[in-house]
Amino acid sequence: MYNTMQLKRISEARLPTILGEFLLVGFEEIINGNNHIALIYGDITNGKSVLSRIHSECLTGDALFSLRCDCGFQLKAALKQIAQVGRGVILYHRQEGRNIGLLNKIRAYALQDQGLDTVEANLKLGFQPDERDFSICADMYKLLSINEVRLLTNNPKKLETIKNAGINVIERVPLIVGRNPQNNNYLNVKASKLGHILFDDYKNN
Repeated sequence: MYNTMQLKRISEARLPTILGEFLLVGFEEIINGNNHIALIYGDITNGKSVLSRIHSECLTGDALFSLRCDCGFQLKAALKQIAQVGRGVILYHRQEGRNIGLLNKIRAYALQDQGLDTVEANLKLGFQPDERDFSICADMYKLLSINEVRLLTNNPKKLETIKNAGINVIERVPLIVGRNPQNNNYLNVKASKLGHILFDDYKNN
């Protein structure tokens, strides 16, 4: 169980989008000043479980429409699902490249171009396969007064961390989208080496 709050809530503002109007909330890490955001749709204050996605920042996938990963596809699908049900929250977790940073992510891409997979590339650069800290996301939930979520994820590590931090995850909602010839091996490695739950996808491919 995590006890020490790592974040503080800074500010909020309306964010009109093509899917409707979200509330954009900014957070700052207390120790290092790093920032993260939440995108809130509808009323999440009625005590009912909240449909939510913890989405780790991926500039190449989210903003540049990369086919090397499934990140941009997942973000778009999660935003659409939340808008369709009328309430929910996206936590935009700003730990780029599984928290190795953008430039190291590009270095990892270069190693993948030479034949390494996504895990092997991180290890070659001296990093763990996944350096992210999802306990920060649990703190975001707490600062938003969210105690119970339906989590849009294929990643068991997110589930475990959020549950251990005291957030009740009443359902894991699969988010299997975006498989294509450019990321097929990447997704297979996420399943085989990182434990992501993509088996339903395999049945259809």
